[in-house]
Amino acid sequence: MEALIQVILPVFLVLGFGYAAAWRGMITDEGVDGLMRFAQNFAIPCLLFRAISTLDLDQHFDIRLLLSFYTGASTGFLAGLLGARYLFKRSWEDSVAIGFVGLFSNSLLLGLPITERAYGPDALEPNYAIIAIHSPFCYTLGITVMEIVRNRGTGRGLAGTAGSVLKAIFSNALVIGIVLGFTVNLTGLPVPGVLKDAIDLMIRAALPAALFGLGGVLFRYRPEGDLKTIAFVCAVSLVLHPAVVWLMGTALSLPTGQFRSAILTAAMAPGVNAYLFANMYGAARRVAASAVLVGTLSSIFTVWVWLALLP
Repeated sequence: MEALIQVILPVFLVLGFGYAAAWRGMITDEGVDGLMRFAQNFAIPCLLFRAISTLDLDQHFDIRLLLSFYTGASTGFLAGLLGARYLFKRSWEDSVAIGFVGLFSNSLLLGLPITERAYGPDALEPNYAIIAIHSPFCYTLGITVMEIVRNRGTGRGLAGTAGSVLKAIFSNALVIGIVLGFTVNLTGLPVPGVLKDAIDLMIRAALPAALFGLGGVLFRYRPEGDLKTIAFVCAVSLVLHPAVVWLMGTALSLPTGQFRSAILTAAMAPGVNAYLFANMYGAARRVAASAVLVGTLSSIFTVWVWLALLP
C-alpha cells in the first residue's frame, strides 16, 4: 500500500489533473496538443540529450540489460501481432499496429517518474540506457514490418522500404536528442555552461508537462468497441512483456538496479506513440487509442504488484 500511495499515485494524480482539466474544458484540445508538442519535441529531447551525453556507457550499456528488455518487447510485439491476426481476425495492417501497442511501453512519461520515486534519481541510469535505443528499436521494427506488409505484391524494392524506415526514424525529435547526446558523449565535445543551464531549465518542465498533457490526450480516447482486443493487448503489455523480462533478467543474472529498471520500464502501459504509429498508417486506431487509456488506468494496480515483487 505504501508503494501505491508514495510512488504511483503522485504520478497518476498529475496525469489525472490533465484529464480533469480537459474534461471540464479548462484546457482546449489545441492547448493539450501544444503542451504535448512542447514536451515531446523539445523538453523531453533535452532530457534525453542531457542524460545520454553524461551517461557512463561502459557501465550502463550492459548487453544483458538490453537483451532482457528487448526480448520482452519483441515478444510483446509478436504476441500482439499474431493474436490480432489469428484470434481476432484483423487485417495484417491492423495486426502490425496492435503488435506495436504490445511493443511500445511508456518508458519516458511513466517509467522515469515511477522509477525515480521508487528508488531515487540515481536509479535512472539503466532506464536511460534502455530509452536510448527504445524509439529507434521500436520504430525500426514496427515500420519495417508495416512497410513489408503494405508493400507485399507491389514490387517495391528493399531500398524503398529502407528509405521509408530511415525517414520516419530520423525525423523523430526523440531520436534526434538521443543521437546528439551520443555525439557529445563519444566525442567529448564541450557544451557551453550557458547552454547547459538553458537545457536544465527545459528538463525541469519535461515530465510534469508531459504527464499533464498525457492526461488531456487520454480524455479524447474513450474505449468504444473492440473490448476483447483491447483487453488482450493490455495483458500483453502489462503482464507478458515484464514477465519475459523477469525471466531473461534472472537467467542472465542482471544486477539488482538494472533488473528493477528493466522490469518497471517493461511494466509501463502502452505509450502515446502506440496511437501515433496506428494513426500514421490509419490502422487499428481505435484499439491503439483505447489501449493507451485502459492500459494506463490498469497499470496503477499492475505496477503496484510488480513493485511488490521486485527485490
